[in-house]
Amino acid sequence: MPATLTQLLARGELGLRLLTPAGVGDVDAPLAWAHSSDLPDPTPFLSRGQVLLVTEPPEDAEPYVRRLAEHGIAALGFGTEVVRDGAPAELVEACTRHGLPLFEVPYRTPFIAVARFVADRVAADAYARSTWALRASRAISLAALRPDALGAVLSELSRQIERPVALVGGDGAVARSYPSGALDARARRALAEAADPLLRSGRRAAGTVGTDAGPFALQTLGAAGRLRGVLAVGSDSLDAAAQQVITGVVALAGLALEQSRAADAARERLRTAVWRALVAGDLAVAASVAEPVLGPLPAAPLRVAVLSGPAIAAAFDWLDTNASGFFAREGSDLVVLGDDEAAAAIATRFDLRGGLSAQAELDALPAAVEQASAARGRATADEPLPSFEEVAGAGMLALLHTPDARAVARSALRPLTAADPALPGVLRTWLDSDGVYDVAARKLGIHRHTLRARVAEAERLLGRDLTSFAARADLYAALRAST
Repeated sequence: MPATLTQLLARGELGLRLLTPAGVGDVDAPLAWAHSSDLPDPTPFLSRGQVLLVTEPPEDAEPYVRRLAEHGIAALGFGTEVVRDGAPAELVEACTRHGLPLFEVPYRTPFIAVARFVADRVAADAYARSTWALRASRAISLAALRPDALGAVLSELSRQIERPVALVGGDGAVARSYPSGALDARARRALAEAADPLLRSGRRAAGTVGTDAGPFALQTLGAAGRLRGVLAVGSDSLDAAAQQVITGVVALAGLALEQSRAADAARERLRTAVWRALVAGDLAVAASVAEPVLGPLPAAPLRVAVLSGPAIAAAFDWLDTNASGFFAREGSDLVVLGDDEAAAAIATRFDLRGGLSAQAELDALPAAVEQASAARGRATADEPLPSFEEVAGAGMLALLHTPDARAVARSALRPLTAADPALPGVLRTWLDSDGVYDVAARKLGIHRHTLRARVAEAERLLGRDLTSFAARADLYAALRAST
């Protein structure tokens, strides 16, 4: 470890003597460096943990020592018999008040001897930490060759850095922790809550969190768009060498998780094959293929959820851990059978949009998929997973509220709005009144003959006869869709 003031004072050949009383400052704190300066204020050129060596006493000891103490200087060395014999009493008193250890450097001891001792110990410590990092990295690499590579790597990391290590899975739960029993329920919950936004982001990211077990550094594992988990490492007083080892473990852990992706991809293709067999009506084949690997198919009647969005891959991984029903990828869509709660949960968690069918039998899945797809067209940020019952209950005209229908409707009504922006509203009131001129005229506050003239004007502008039901229905649909 680096030199301390206690070790400096113990070097008989240096002849150093502590001038402040015992208990002033921390004489066992590691010293980062030793620097000499007789500037009135050397703090801009010093760093925390350094020793300052001086030969000239300050004009005003109180503010001088206060600045050094506030800057984090570890100790002050005063060289005697250069400018004066012995350290000024006021300097000793100021150092005592501010908790800054003061020691005497005799004339025969050059400052370079003190600086060299500190520098040698700093260099030795850096070499020792580099050597440790190499040994630790080698031990962790060998651990990666064991059958449970991921568990062995994380366990060895915890042993080497003497800090707790945990892995939060892609589902947001703490999957592993080392050493065993290092994390209680509250600490595990804190890690899961801190990892959740990192996983939701879908991007490689890092963060920190405080727990009952101390502070933890968090680092996502996996590629952007398909994160495999978050590595949590106890980060209390970790130095650069330990950080170097952890960086290597992040790569190894990510590799170990990626090695399972081939099996995951095979399971994903199997799910898609089972789903296509179900849609094709081959129920017996689908059940016989699914049960040994994926488990039994959900019992009918059931609902079908069809979801889409950029985070489909991450949602699929989450379902693989959390869902109890059947799910599969079909192109860019994610299909979930039977587990309504899981579908609603991932729609919210991964910002997906989808639709939910009415209850259906397994032999009616094609119709259920059509229902779910129709409901998906009504999905919003506030209601990401509407049901088909809601869509059907709103009636046929509610299906007109789509961007395509709105564009067609506004194009069809453009002659009316160009001639008189109020004309579409007049026609809407007339049609809402079942085409009865007297009723509509009273609602509009105009004479019925005036209303007839406005309708005739609309017929001329549109080039259509509005006496037929079909023409009126088409105009009414356009008026509804345009708003």
